Amino acid sequence: MQPIFLLICLIPVGYVLGSIPFGLIVGRANGIDPRTAGSKNIGATNVGRLLGSKFFFIVFTLDLLKGLIPVAIASLIVDQIPPIERDWRVFMAWLSVGAAAVLGHMFSLFLRFKGGKGVATSAGVMLGLFPYFTWPGILSAVVFLVVFKISRYVSLASMVAAAAFPVIYLAVGVGIGWPVFGAQLPLLVFGLLIPLMIVYRHRANIARIRAGTESKVGGKGVGGRG
Repeated sequence: MQPIFLLICLIPVGYVLGSIPFGLIVGRANGIDPRTAGSKNIGATNVGRLLGSKFFFIVFTLDLLKGLIPVAIASLIVDQIPPIERDWRVFMAWLSVGAAAVLGHMFSLFLRFKGGKGVATSAGVMLGLFPYFTWPGILSAVVFLVVFKISRYVSLASMVAAAAFPVIYLAVGVGIGWPVFGAQLPLLVFGLLIPLMIVYRHRANIARIRAGTESKVGGKGVGGRG
């Protein structure tokens, strides 16, 4: 069976897996519905604010795995293709698996096509696209930690890290000699589109930050608005 065909078969799998609302499942198992409490978001930040930091890490890890697992499987398939034969079609099919997982989280099949903001799931996708997105993803995580340490805003740190990702990818790619404007062009386009979607999904947070009403982690009312 052709690798590209296998990758295409993984796309709906990625979407369904990405659609699993772990934040809602964990919240309801502990007596709260994150859709009607806090910032009314099913993401890890809101669940952590409502239930405690332990639950933030549980939901964040589960949401990250939704992106990592299907893309890691896709990566194993791509590994069977010699690097010289990895043209734009291979990268498009590979990326589509990750995009499906992120879109599943943002527009869940199980929540009438509503969902979270996609930060953790996108992080999983980045880590799974080894090595092209893995190293830039790790460096973007460092950006997240620095911004979060300074601002204590999870939302702001998420947006800055997302915006930094394509810049870091370009720098790493050019430095290593990857064909970032050739066969890997789909990676660059994807690396630009996902951060744009993440920032768009944070538009309410942007308004609260500008108004000075966004909650800070460690501030009044533990946790930030997810």
